[in-house]
Amino acid sequence: MTQVKVVHVVACALIDPDGRVLLAQRPAGKNLAGLWEFPGGKLEPGERPEEALIRELREELGIEVKEPCLAPFTFASHSYADFHLLMPLYICRRWEGIPQPLEHPQIKWVRPKDMPNYPLTPADIPLIPMLRDLL
Repeated sequence: MTQVKVVHVVACALIDPDGRVLLAQRPAGKNLAGLWEFPGGKLEPGERPEEALIRELREELGIEVKEPCLAPFTFASHSYADFHLLMPLYICRRWEGIPQPLEHPQIKWVRPKDMPNYPLTPADIPLIPMLRDLL
């Protein structure tokens, strides 16, 4: 049995009062550049998922999220060619500040029914029907 590197990341579906979800486009030079994803990122050693998500949302979007506002929703488990991604997805409806694309070329507020119009990363695609059912 071959060893597969498991990469732990965390992501967030930020939901605005109109029921739209924030998607972020992956920047040039990164794996899967140009595809759309839920904001988030890798966990640092010893970091809890909620801590990582609060840090990543601050770094990527310039917003402040409090831990009680993060609700675990579902997760993605996806095999890429050279690693396996394990990604919990949290829901967040409350934050401070206005999301800005600090690390992405662009961000968009999208209704779940319209998400198939955006080329999403393979790990994010299976999460869309669950968000559609929620919203």
